[in-house]
Order: sequence, then C-alpha cells, then structure tokens
Amino acid sequence: VTYLGPVAVQGHKNLVNVVRVRGNRVFYRQAPLVEGKRAKGHPIWYGERFDLQDPSTWGEPDMVEEDTFTTHKGRVYRVQLEGWRNLLMRGKRDLPMHRHPFTLIRVRVLDEQGNPVFKHTLWLMVIGERRHELSLVEAWEAYGQRYDVEHYFRFGKQRLLLAAYQTPDAEHEENWMQIVALTMMQLWLARDLAEAMPRPWERYLPEAKRETASPSIVQRDFGRIIRQIGTPAKLPKPRGNSPGRAKGHRLPRRKRHPVIKKAQKASKAA
Repeated sequence: VTYLGPVAVQGHKNLVNVVRVRGNRVFYRQAPLVEGKRAKGHPIWYGERFDLQDPSTWGEPDMVEEDTFTTHKGRVYRVQLEGWRNLLMRGKRDLPMHRHPFTLIRVRVLDEQGNPVFKHTLWLMVIGERRHELSLVEAWEAYGQRYDVEHYFRFGKQRLLLAAYQTPDAEHEENWMQIVALTMMQLWLARDLAEAMPRPWERYLPEAKRETASPSIVQRDFGRIIRQIGTPAKLPKPRGNSPGRAKGHRLPRRKRHPVIKKAQKASKAA
C-alpha cells in the first residue's frame, strides 16, 4: 500500500493506493449495461452522480465496519467506516480514469458520547486491481501510517542531515539513507532512557512535560546514553602522515551523464 496519486496504479497489478479525497468532489457509479446492440454515438462511461456534499446521492454503503483506538493520552475513540465499491472519477483524454474503478471510504471518528471528534468527514480512495483484498479497517490504518513517514522525512532533513549528503553516486546516497534510518531507529529505542533537557525558554512548554520524549529531546541526551554503552573499539593511535596517492597514479574520469531539461509548454494560442 502506497500513498501516491491515483495515476501511479497504471501498469502495476500489485500496487494499491490509499489517498485522501476532498470533501467537495463528485464521483460516478458504473454505467448500466445496455442489452442488445449498442446505439450509435459515444459509449456511456458514467452512471449516476455521487456527490460528497449531497448525502441523498450516496445510497446504502456496500460495506460497513467499526474499530476503536486509544490515544497516547488514554482517550478511547470509535471509528465508523462505510465503503462504496466500483466508483468512477472524471479523467482526461490521455488519462482514461473510467477504466480504473476504486473503492470510496467514509471515515467518522466518534468520542465516548458518540459525538464527532472532527468537524469535517474524512474521505479515502482505494484504487488498484487488488483493492478488494483490503478491508476498510486495513485501508484506514494504512493511510494513518503516512503521518509517521512525513514526520520522519521532516525530522530527518532538519536534524539528521538526511538531504545534506551530496554525491553523484546513487549507491553512496542509498547507503546514507540507510544510515539516517538506523539513526532514527536508535533515537526511537532510547526514548524511555532519555531525560528531558529543555532549554531555559522551553521549560514551561507542554513538550518538556511529556511522558514519552520526542526525537529531538532524545537527540539532546543521546550523548550521555551512548557513553554508558561504551565501544569495543580501541583508542586511535598516531601512525604518522599518510603516504597519499602513488606517484604516476591517475584516477579514471567520472562518467558523464546527459543533462535533462524540461520541455517548453506550448502556448494556448498554438
């Protein structure tokens, strides 16, 4: 399950996308089958409207599921999931979306009294040939994982130098990505060992009073934690000056790659 756009499912049979949908979109049901010889003219691709702002166009859902989850503060919420299968969306001439039906999910989060927690309803789209293998709960949980991924990239770029390593070799860049991922995993494993070390102007903020330390708080105290573990490596010893590159040795030239330029968009007049 990925979080790309609906266009990415083309040509990938095992790819299923779970994406969020705006609350003012209009979708369509499958067009009714015409018995006998088809009439002349353009074929009918879309059936009845499915307006997300008009509940009278929804009809009865094809699937209904419920689930509960508990927040880190101990609050218990109930999730109501309703799904409609094989809906269609408008496409373009070069993007015939009528060939890619999807499952639409309506998500409502309720508190213990049955009142909605959020003002707006969450709509999810599950698109892909194997979308029927996912239940409504699995699709909703998969979409929730995107927040962890987005926070990882944000923290990695700001605090772990994720995008600071520049190299023309893709292999070296992949190794650096793995090193940053291992660093983030170490911060996550040390979250219970870290001590809150807020700066003088941060001691009254809610972040300084959290029971579970955030990655930035763990990073401040990680030097003390890693010193307690120690290392099996021996202390470095001076070995003199490096001999450097051998006389007469020449490095091979780096492989040249063609420059990729964006194509110019044609004007409306053209």
